[in-house]
Amino acid sequence: MKRLLLPLVALVVLSAALAGCGQKGPLYHPDDEKAAKQHEKDVY
Repeated sequence: MKRLLLPLVALVVLSAALAGCGQKGPLYHPDDEKAAKQHEKDVY
């Protein structure tokens, strides 16, 4: 059972870490009106 559990846990942890890396797009502050207006039409 331990032989199966360790790779499964490692796969779940790796998948969760990679899922957090999917953020795309330019970085700007939400209260920056000029940047928000410039990027509101962006499609990701």
